[in-house]
Amino acid sequence: MTLGMLTACGGGNSDTSSEGDGGESSGSNELTVYTAFPEAEVAYYFNAFEEATGIKVNALRLSAGEMLTRVAAEKDNPQASLMFGGSTDNYIAASSQGLLEAYQSPELSNTPENYLDPDGVWNPIYVGAIAFACNKDWFADKGYDYPTSWDDLLDPKYQDMIIMAHPATSGTAYTVLATLIQLKGEDAVWDYLKELDKNMSQYTKSGSAAPNGVALGEAAIALTFSHDGLQPTTEGYPIELSFPTDGTGYEVGAMALIKGGPADEQENAKKFIDFMCSAEGQNLYAENNSFRVPTNSQATPAEGLVTLDSVAVIDYDAVWAAEHKDEFVAQFEANIASSENLE
Repeated sequence: MTLGMLTACGGGNSDTSSEGDGGESSGSNELTVYTAFPEAEVAYYFNAFEEATGIKVNALRLSAGEMLTRVAAEKDNPQASLMFGGSTDNYIAASSQGLLEAYQSPELSNTPENYLDPDGVWNPIYVGAIAFACNKDWFADKGYDYPTSWDDLLDPKYQDMIIMAHPATSGTAYTVLATLIQLKGEDAVWDYLKELDKNMSQYTKSGSAAPNGVALGEAAIALTFSHDGLQPTTEGYPIELSFPTDGTGYEVGAMALIKGGPADEQENAKKFIDFMCSAEGQNLYAENNSFRVPTNSQATPAEGLVTLDSVAVIDYDAVWAAEHKDEFVAQFEANIASSENLE
């Protein structure tokens, strides 16, 4: 694969270089992928796969919400073979819309049953909890303790200092929204979010952009997945994580075949799923300084990552979240913030 392609297509407005047209592809030695992974991170996995198999990956980077929207829009003429990355909420929604082809990697034999898709469509490849990513320097300068509950975020001292993505475009942000609805109820949550909005500095398009804002000092707190929150620390940025003791949601990151994708790429797509479900593939997280928690029990996790059993995770209902996504996002748009003109 080429990084130039990811960079050029990162905004989601360009087509991939693969000439998919109703089941045809540019060749059996290629693979066309839509991915929600950050560009710099995902290039490492694609390059490792290409080195191992000789298969060239053509990729388009989108936020998780954009990826689902694009696959749905292309339902009658799919242009890619795989959805790669993003939480299972999106995959459950995609499956219910008939957008995915069932495939279960044999490598899932080393994955805990509670992470598996009971319908056998998508494949789990990592997990991670929602965290508060805090700028250490800002908190030290102010003499504040890190927030340890969702209600702590409503303190006026955080006015214009909290950042998160928008649930219309980001799987991360939708997990935050669904978590808060589960915790506070479908009625009370909107009053809470209106108060939280008073402290928001920005809603971003992608979930990984929020902790980058904290790293650069543009905000003090990002609501993000733990692996994305820790990522800037590999470059020396002053971030520490805090978790709400009153409960937090989590994601199971996934990948799946797109139904009706380029026919000549189907075996290549299955090979890539097998690769990323294997210990070899998930060992790449640590090699690439990623703090994603592997789902394969034989993979070696990175030092310093946050496992789900170390924080107060709720019994997050991904199926319920997927079923109500359109409804909840529409309410967020109407009552809290529009998704127009996001960066």
